[in-house]
Amino acid sequence: MPVLRAPLAAPANPVPPPPQLPSADLNPNYQNTFHHGLSVLHGWLPSTIELMAVAVLIAAIGWRRRRWRLVGVPVCVASGIAGAVAARAYVNDQGLASDPAPLLLWVYVGATGAAIAVAVLGWRSARWWRRGMSILAIPLALLSTGIVLDQWVGYYPTVQSAWSALTAGPLPQQTDLDALPALRGTNLSSGKIVPVRILDAGSGFPHRTEYVYLPPAWFAGPTPPALPVVMMIGGEFNTPADWVRSGQIMPAVDKFTAANSGRAPILVFVDSSGSFNNDTECVNGPRGDAADHLTRAVPGYVESRFGASADPAQWAVVGWSMGGTCAVDLAVMHPELMRTFVDIAGDIGPASGTREQTIARLFGGDADQWAAFDPLTVMAEHGPYTGTAGLFDDLTPPPHARTGGHPRPPADDSSAGLGGHDGVPDTGEVGAAEQLCKQGREVGIDCTIHTTQGGHTWQFASAAFTASFPWIVARVGLPVPDAP
Repeated sequence: MPVLRAPLAAPANPVPPPPQLPSADLNPNYQNTFHHGLSVLHGWLPSTIELMAVAVLIAAIGWRRRRWRLVGVPVCVASGIAGAVAARAYVNDQGLASDPAPLLLWVYVGATGAAIAVAVLGWRSARWWRRGMSILAIPLALLSTGIVLDQWVGYYPTVQSAWSALTAGPLPQQTDLDALPALRGTNLSSGKIVPVRILDAGSGFPHRTEYVYLPPAWFAGPTPPALPVVMMIGGEFNTPADWVRSGQIMPAVDKFTAANSGRAPILVFVDSSGSFNNDTECVNGPRGDAADHLTRAVPGYVESRFGASADPAQWAVVGWSMGGTCAVDLAVMHPELMRTFVDIAGDIGPASGTREQTIARLFGGDADQWAAFDPLTVMAEHGPYTGTAGLFDDLTPPPHARTGGHPRPPADDSSAGLGGHDGVPDTGEVGAAEQLCKQGREVGIDCTIHTTQGGHTWQFASAAFTASFPWIVARVGLPVPDAP
C-alpha cells in the first residue's frame, strides 16, 4: 500500500534542463578524484601481486618426483579448472552480473583452486621451503582474484579505501547523532555524516547501518530547516557507505555547498540489500521486503529525526546500476513520495537473469508481483503523472575498449575498472533508458537521456552524479550557484 505523506501539489518552479553530462574521459573531476592513495586499479602494485602469485605457485608445484609430475600436477590443474567452471556457473545461475566477467578473473579463481590442491596433495612430498611456498600461494592467488574483480567494477580505487571498508573505519566527516546538538547554530565549512539505525516500520527487512549527510545549512539557526532529501542507492553488490567510500562523492558535494552558502539537500545513503551479495532490486520478495523499507521506514525517519521536508516535490532518488533501476521504480511507483529520479546505467526493470528467472528469484514465481514492480507496466497503469522528472545517464564503451583479456585501465584512470569494456553490452541495459523515457513521456514524466562514454564502474557513477547534482538540487527547490 502506498504511504501518503502529502497531497499531490503543482510542479515546483521551472528549473533549467539537466546539464550535458561530460564524458568520463573528458571530465577533469572524474580523472582527478580517484588518485588519492595507492591505486589498486592500475600501476605497479596490482601487477606485482599478480606476478608474485604466478611465480610462487610455480615454485610451489616444482619439479618433484615422477609420480607427482604424472598424477599430482594434473589433479591440481583439474581442481583449478573445476573451481573456475563452478564459480562461473554459479555467477551465471544466480544472475549476479549482467556484464561478462573478464577471462583473467576465472584464471585466478582457477589458480586459487589449484594452489589449495597443491598445498593439500603435495604437502608430504615437498621440502619445508616448498611447503611454505604452497601456503603463500593461496592468499596471493586470492588477492589476485580480488584485484582483477576490483579492476572489473572499480569498487575500491585505492588501498586506503579498501582498508577503510575492511576495517569499517569511520567515513569522512562522520560524527554521532549525540554530537549534533552541540553543532547547532555553528558555521560549519562542510557537512556531517551520521550513522543511523532506522526501525523497519513493519517491513521486517534486516538492513544494516545506514548514513545521513547533513549539509552546513542544516546546522544554521536554532532549529533544523525543512531541507529537501535525496535518497542514494548503490549497486548490486553494496554497502550503504559505497557512495562515500567507493564513489568518493563527498569532495564534489563539499565543493558545491561551499559555493552555495552551505545549502544542499540531505543525502540518505540507504541499505537496499541487507547484505553485500543479496540482490533485492529494491522489491518485496523472498530476498526481503526492501521496497517497504525504502518507502515506509526511511522517509518517516528522516522527516521526524532531521526535520526534513515531507513535500514529494522536494524528494529525489539517485541510483547507480541496480540502484538506477531502483530509482526509476521507486519514483514511478510512489510519486506521492518523490518526484525526481536519476538513473545511472540501470536496467529496464528489476532483473536477476531472464524474465522467468527474475520472477522465480525475486518474486517467488509470482508473475503478478513482477508486473507490480515492472516500471513500464506501472507507468502504463498509473496514467498521467504530475511534476515528475528524471534523468538517465547511459553508457557507451570507450574507444580503447577491449574484448576479453585483462581489464587493465589506462594510466590516466579515466576508465578505471573496465566493467562493460568487453564489447558485450549489458543485456538489461540495452535500450533501457530509451524505452523507459519514451513510456515516461507518454504519461507526463519529463525525462532526459545522456549517453556518456565510460565503463560500468563506480568511477563512472561518481562522475554522473557530480554532473547531475546541480540539476537535482534545483529540482528539489534549492537555489544553485552560477556556473563558473
